[in-house]
Amino acid sequence: MKTSVITWLFISVMGLLSSHAIAAKNVILIIGDGMDDQQITAARNYLKGAKGRTVLDTLPVRSAVQVLTVDEHDPNTAVYVADSANSATAMATGVTTSIGRIGTSAKHDTDLTTIIELAERQGMKTGLVTTASVTDATPASFIAHVNNRGCEMPVRMVNYEDRGDRIIDCSSDIKAEGGKGSISEQIAEGQVDVVLGGGRKYFEQTAEGQSITIQELAQKNGYAVVDELNQLENVPHDQKVMGLFSRKTLPVRLRGTDGRIAEEPEFSLLNWIHRYLGTVDLPDVMTCEPNPEFIQKQTPHLKDMSALALSRLKNENGFFLMIESASIDKQSHKRNPCGSIGEAEQLFEAVDVALEFAKEQPDTLILITADHGQAAQVVPNGSLFDVYGVPVATPGAVARILTPEGGVMAINYATNTFNSEEHTGVNVPLFANKNVLNRKGEPMITGLIQQRDIFEISTQYLGLDTGSDLAGNSP
Repeated sequence: MKTSVITWLFISVMGLLSSHAIAAKNVILIIGDGMDDQQITAARNYLKGAKGRTVLDTLPVRSAVQVLTVDEHDPNTAVYVADSANSATAMATGVTTSIGRIGTSAKHDTDLTTIIELAERQGMKTGLVTTASVTDATPASFIAHVNNRGCEMPVRMVNYEDRGDRIIDCSSDIKAEGGKGSISEQIAEGQVDVVLGGGRKYFEQTAEGQSITIQELAQKNGYAVVDELNQLENVPHDQKVMGLFSRKTLPVRLRGTDGRIAEEPEFSLLNWIHRYLGTVDLPDVMTCEPNPEFIQKQTPHLKDMSALALSRLKNENGFFLMIESASIDKQSHKRNPCGSIGEAEQLFEAVDVALEFAKEQPDTLILITADHGQAAQVVPNGSLFDVYGVPVATPGAVARILTPEGGVMAINYATNTFNSEEHTGVNVPLFANKNVLNRKGEPMITGLIQQRDIFEISTQYLGLDTGSDLAGNSP
């Protein structure tokens, strides 16, 4: 089924139900992985123009969020740059933890109660939608509990040699040792009502200690498992659904001209003699174009997955839904600004869908944020210091993008000299369609909050009982 038809059906259903609105409180948490203000600015410039506005700019509430991380062995020692696992865990549990951890605490490796688990205990529906694998760090942190984000399937649980010399070991989490198993197994055996994204390869593996695959384990647990979005039309509304639309991460919407990414400036030979001599050539200007892989594989749009999730989660008890545009981050690692811009656009479209839903369900709180900062800076196209007649260029790699309004936007990547960029330690933005008052009647979303406060804002808005359940979740 075409994307536009799915969206039309969603809007039509919402319209039919508008006269019978359910007075339930809902939270939609939308996460742009790596979507700091630099990424938003680049996407705005390209998609809307320098004077334009995205849907985020229309929202009435905005805050800045501190992204906190602690040392694995000493939780009193700060680490200043996060990864997606520990930052998503903070939003999911209200606890600041260490890099790589999924729903577990630093040092003591304690399982932390997540907002999805709390919502399920109180009869609410829950959902996870992502453009990454559903086992990836951000979605996993809302449902799973392992000491390392790499433990996505059984064969990676014990002394697994990942890239380079990195060893992944979740021995204490295997079922044979009394653990909950790998991330894919925990999702398959969980109770999340809607799980949509990529990662089919992780469910084709054999479940620990069994002769069936993890996908079969999910089906045994009541999931309808599909690989095309339109297949969910025939699944009963009250049945749990799992859509796995790609073997790993979903293809992205945009790419640079002929697949180009950021490139290093080229200095002439004289510059090797002295840095004030010679000339420098910047990479040729590129444009952003549709990614053929996205089209060829009939990749579902994030807005359509979001619309489908909302149509299935709407109920009289309320729900919690996490939606992630994952490849803003993943494309920035690859120094591909067009890829990040296209995935930011996907997030903006998902926000539009959420706002349409909230018109019919006004007790819906929409929060939009990022898990951490990322490489990518909008820099001058050429240098301010060119007037001195010396060869000056941005360090690292740069992409010069011709925008639809006719300007050239330069985006620089320079966190390292390796083949993959790294995260940054900047605050990230938070946008909301309304504020939430605490028990004293004061706004909870203020000018600066901490990432774990997103958990508190969400649980309080939903009225979730966080008493005895969170005894082990002390920050």
